[in-house]
Amino acid sequence: MSFENETTELVGNASFTNINVTRADGNGIVFTLSILDSVIIALYLLISICLGLYLSRKHRTAGDYFLAGRSTTWPFIGLSLYASNMSSMILVGLAGDGYKTGISVYTYEWMAAVILALFAMFSIPTIFRSELYTLPEFLERRFSAATRYYFSILTIFLNIFADTAAGLYGGALVINMVFPQLQIWHTIAILAVVAGVYTISGGLAAVIYTDALQAVTLLLGSVLISIFTLIEAGGWSRVKQDIPESFLSMVQPASDQTVPWTGFITGLPLLGIYYWCTNQTIAQRVLSSKSINHGRLGCILAAFLKLPVLFIMVLPGTVARVLYPDLENADLVYPTLMFKLLPMGILGLVLSGFIAALMSQIDSTLNSASTLVTMDFIKKFRPNYSEQKLMNIGRFVTFLFMLASVLWAPLLGKFGSIFQYFQRILAYLVPPVVAVYIGGFFWKGANARGAILGLVLGNVWGIAMFVIIEVMNLFYIHFLHVSAILFALSFLLMAGVSLTSGKPSTEEQHKVTWSSEQLVEDFKNLKEGPVWKHYSIYLILLMVVTVVILGVFW
Repeated sequence: MSFENETTELVGNASFTNINVTRADGNGIVFTLSILDSVIIALYLLISICLGLYLSRKHRTAGDYFLAGRSTTWPFIGLSLYASNMSSMILVGLAGDGYKTGISVYTYEWMAAVILALFAMFSIPTIFRSELYTLPEFLERRFSAATRYYFSILTIFLNIFADTAAGLYGGALVINMVFPQLQIWHTIAILAVVAGVYTISGGLAAVIYTDALQAVTLLLGSVLISIFTLIEAGGWSRVKQDIPESFLSMVQPASDQTVPWTGFITGLPLLGIYYWCTNQTIAQRVLSSKSINHGRLGCILAAFLKLPVLFIMVLPGTVARVLYPDLENADLVYPTLMFKLLPMGILGLVLSGFIAALMSQIDSTLNSASTLVTMDFIKKFRPNYSEQKLMNIGRFVTFLFMLASVLWAPLLGKFGSIFQYFQRILAYLVPPVVAVYIGGFFWKGANARGAILGLVLGNVWGIAMFVIIEVMNLFYIHFLHVSAILFALSFLLMAGVSLTSGKPSTEEQHKVTWSSEQLVEDFKNLKEGPVWKHYSIYLILLMVVTVVILGVFW
């Protein structure tokens, strides 16, 4: 199969469309770099690697390596949360969906801000005081070791064979637009090694601080590309004249194929809770914070950073309809805007932001998977291992996962539609996790037997529905609606078994459930210290801004 004919699935917030990679697009745009742009990119990569290697010298314990010594401050937490989520495929997917269907895809980013606010308000105090290393560890303390191992294995599998491999493959395809002389596996290997070098040596601290650099680069590059796009289009008034009104609306009819309003209020929040509240990649940053307040403020900062995504990543794709109304492939919008509109030097900076998004996803998922293996399995079964030995195992596991991703990623192009189904199956697998997490966190009546049955049978139902709907095409249900159905079934099963099994949870297990006393404590703290230091003030401001954006772009 030649490189020009390879296709990939772009997982841009549930955007599942093919991207045909060529040297030039249908409009004759050739993707080439000047020497200055190449130097800027090379310097950026060199700085990222050197920063990660420098930070690797500070590790003394497993807590240093896997949780950055639990000393991370809120600005770095917020920037790292943002960067680890904004992969290069999401950049391309957001702009592509903005071009193809309008701004409704932004609802994923809008919902992320809301979920992060709830995570900061309800979850962070409990998981922080529990001194966890991993989120699956929460399930063990609340339910049983079986739930911990099950969720940990599921997360590791998805991290390596879905997130990391797909990120490597999709990013490599876009980068090969600029360097078509490279074979796809060469590009994948280079990207993995660059991100893997500082991740293996520096652990979470290297990931977080390089993520902060990458987030700033990504934001600056996105702002520049949105400004150049809007100027070239003739301003906002021209855009509103030429773009259909429905393309500038977040809320779409129930029959919409992208984000129906019924899925917006049901399945979309569930997928958001999975990613932002139960995902080890996200939780690991919060667990590394130096205090509850820093963890909360970091989440709120990340939520604020998600809101401008509409203006700097989605709308440029929609505005591109004015400039390039006849693009054959919507997923080429982002690279087209970069290479067509940006001057020398600025192009190198923006492309560095694109590479930054890719590296952030790779380093985050590799470090997360390594932490799960080391702390959920190795330390559990070998409790006498020294801190140094655990760190060395963590580095070795990161290397193995990097190697597995590099070997697997080039094969994805040969799977065609099967790979597309493989990506969408995420929506069929995670609702049971959300059901058990919510049930265990807020309801003391949930017990271990109900939790494990809810997880296992919920996944069995999800796989069965995936085969019936996605593979056999016997009937159609939007995947957001499927998520809601699976969540309801899993929660009802967990609740039914918990109420009838006669094995209530213990008081020790109740210590990791949410209590209304936390809210009382929050109000007491609000009275004691300066108001401007309390997270709730910024939380209220965040909610006001989210409501305003929804109202303006309803």
